[in-house]
Amino acid sequence: MHILVTNDDGPPSNQSSPYVHSLVHSLQSSGHTVSVILPNQQRSWIGKAHIVGASVRPTYFRPGTLHHDDGTIHPLPRGSEEGDEEEGDEWVLIDSTPASCVQIGLYHFFQNRGPIDLVISGPNYGRNTTALFALSSGTIGGAMEAAVSGKKAIALSYAFSSRHHDPVVIAEASKHSVRLIEYLYNNWDDNVDLYSVNVPLEPGMSESKILYTHMLHNRWSTGSCFEAIDASASGDEPGLQEQSLREGSECQIHKGSSGSNNKKTLLQHKHFKWTPKLTDVYRSVEESKDGNDGWTVKEGMTSVTPLKANFMHAAGIQGEIKLGKNDTFDFYCILDYEDKYVQPLLEELFEELERNKYCKIIKSVADLPDPSQPVLQYRAYEEIDFDHIMSQPSTSLTNSFIIRKALIRKHYLSTTIANWISKYPDSILKNHFKPAFDFELDFAEFLDEALLEAYELRESLEQNESRPADEKEWWILKPGMSDRGQGIRLFNSEAQLQAIFEEWEVDESDIDDDEGSDEGGTHDESGPRLNPKNGQGVVTSQLRHFIAQPYIHPPLILPSASGRKFHIRTYVLAVGSLKVYVFKEMLALFAEKPYKAPWEEDDDIRDLSRHLTNTCLQENGSSTEGTVRRYWSLDDDGSGLEAGWKDRVFDQICAVTGETFEAASRGMLVHFQTLPNAFELFGLDYLIDAAGNAWLLEVNAFPDLGQTGDELKHAVVGRLFKAIINVAIKPFFAKTPVTTTDPDLRLVADLNLGRKA
Repeated sequence: MHILVTNDDGPPSNQSSPYVHSLVHSLQSSGHTVSVILPNQQRSWIGKAHIVGASVRPTYFRPGTLHHDDGTIHPLPRGSEEGDEEEGDEWVLIDSTPASCVQIGLYHFFQNRGPIDLVISGPNYGRNTTALFALSSGTIGGAMEAAVSGKKAIALSYAFSSRHHDPVVIAEASKHSVRLIEYLYNNWDDNVDLYSVNVPLEPGMSESKILYTHMLHNRWSTGSCFEAIDASASGDEPGLQEQSLREGSECQIHKGSSGSNNKKTLLQHKHFKWTPKLTDVYRSVEESKDGNDGWTVKEGMTSVTPLKANFMHAAGIQGEIKLGKNDTFDFYCILDYEDKYVQPLLEELFEELERNKYCKIIKSVADLPDPSQPVLQYRAYEEIDFDHIMSQPSTSLTNSFIIRKALIRKHYLSTTIANWISKYPDSILKNHFKPAFDFELDFAEFLDEALLEAYELRESLEQNESRPADEKEWWILKPGMSDRGQGIRLFNSEAQLQAIFEEWEVDESDIDDDEGSDEGGTHDESGPRLNPKNGQGVVTSQLRHFIAQPYIHPPLILPSASGRKFHIRTYVLAVGSLKVYVFKEMLALFAEKPYKAPWEEDDDIRDLSRHLTNTCLQENGSSTEGTVRRYWSLDDDGSGLEAGWKDRVFDQICAVTGETFEAASRGMLVHFQTLPNAFELFGLDYLIDAAGNAWLLEVNAFPDLGQTGDELKHAVVGRLFKAIINVAIKPFFAKTPVTTTDPDLRLVADLNLGRKA
């Protein structure tokens, strides 16, 4: 969910707002997107007020360590000032009320993160039980503002009994609150506009009952809520006043100003201090019967009060809410990705889920107490127990489809797209994928026979013989089953093509890989390798199927990239049968050397480091400065394209990706078979030409995430896996049907093929 959090206590502070940081952390740890907008100071007892006539001004808060007030406040948001590229959370602080925070948060900030699903106001520093507290509560006022704005809203309050803010108890309350919030959101009653939730801040509160309650109707009964004081006396800061009011179970009754004044005046000049008689509240609770919010919290249980947005209790909702025991979890998890870059990230994320009772990590399917138990296999392709996947379609989930060669083998992808364009001549793929000619070749001496089938290629090579060097059509040769940029060559004549094949001497001991390794997207590289010119090796078992495509020239060159060519690595998530999402955080991978057109080089040996942008082929890989950059950080100016070119290219990539997966899933059923209990991450490579057109190059299964490098590991790949958890994993194992979105993913295809395991 995308959750907007506000409160009436202001930014984190041990004196007046000790809980908000913990709740936000717990929500984020549970996979939710959290946007935070708070009053810039204590605004308790202000209800659902707005300050009329005042110009509301934001500042920006970067939260610090959990449970401590060590964040920083800035007048401008992150990135507004030169050199300010620091990553991390940023909260908005408003010099107004909780209700105003909600209005501004809903309509003026955070739109780039997607629609807001839920507003949480709190956790309040103290209880908001009974009418006397609730009618004046800024916490409930913020939730009420969200409700009248058409949003689901929850007012959350922590009923403490000590000002000793125990981080362990606060963390338990936050995790308990998150589980309850998720339950209420997924089981929302249509008669309810908002819920007021009060959690007793006591050890073990998560083991106590959660009850639906009504709000106790009570009144002030012992006089004024203000104390008259000397006009020259100065008042405490609002935060300290709130702390002193909330700390004790009873308040001293303060007398008015002393001294005699026999002089009769019409009005006596006084100042007044807010000193409500909280004994009235506590006494009314003690005298009440069970079933109301105050009594429930007094007894150490969590109260959930369903409200209408007119301060009336939503009738007809009663009883106990059972979330299940805290030692339960949603699914078992097996992590065995066999990648030194990816495995630690997965362990970090799923260990956090395990701590929050979402999953339990085990070693293998054999460790399940029962085969029907819900289980996720997040593993290398060769290690996935597909028999279990097929036999337990409703409880077993894995991170790969079984068959998807229609996309991941280059010669199959070429056929997939060619067939689709033949059927749909106006397809967008026609202008974003270069027509490819595929052929098979076992020995270089049979090249003539192979080219008989690829007659368009042969005709191009023949015409090149009479063309000037700068007018020849260049081609790029790719082994159909290779990955990591292996075996790619450039050529413009049959003689050059013949010479390329003569470099590769097929080792007879090298055998064809089976269906599993083909589909896994990884290859056994321990077998014999050849080392042709330019150091570009290739596994000999891959030298059988080839495609040749027109070389794309001129590519887009950016001024800040030292004239180097680049391609876009796009991560694509395919879920079930079948939704396809594009991860918005794309990478730009740059070649090692400045670009030269093939005919501009000095001899017949093409320097592939000018043309190939795969970092696996470079001496220092992704660690070379400037080799891997975030797509959205690329130059806006100097590209020769009109402003907004990155958005237009992203839109092209989304459209082409969606239709490519549709072409495979509808047009190549034998070679791309989806499963409702599987998802998969693919890496799609696109080249941008100088006119701003995105050209699909290839689709990779189990993409090499290590190309991202260590610097962007958590900022890109970590976010990617969090998005996968939110969209592909949690909904599958949810107790009730739920559709989850993530602001980092754009849905580009929703085909609903209805295939069953």
